[in-house]
Amino acid sequence: MKLAPPQVERVEERIECQAVPEDHAATPQLETVFGSHTFFLDSEGLSIVEPSPEDDHLGSVVKLANWTDERRTTLAPHPPEPTEVVVELGAIDGEEDGEEED
Repeated sequence: MKLAPPQVERVEERIECQAVPEDHAATPQLETVFGSHTFFLDSEGLSIVEPSPEDDHLGSVVKLANWTDERRTTLAPHPPEPTEVVVELGAIDGEEDGEEED
């Protein structure tokens, strides 16, 4: 799933990672292999966030690829590995709860 900028910030605050910019040269290749997502790189490799089936305001981190070398220059894809890391995303559609006041 693609995340809105505030949601990306929440993920980056929750786990030590960096979002791959949508205009990065590798993004089209990542989308060809893994689909349309916001991608995150960390010390272990490549991850995405999927919506939680229990609560649409939460996302679960899923690992997609690991680094193959110590210099972290090449990723090796593997079957999606759900992690126990959950991130509070807020509203998935980008609208925050509580913005509207009467």
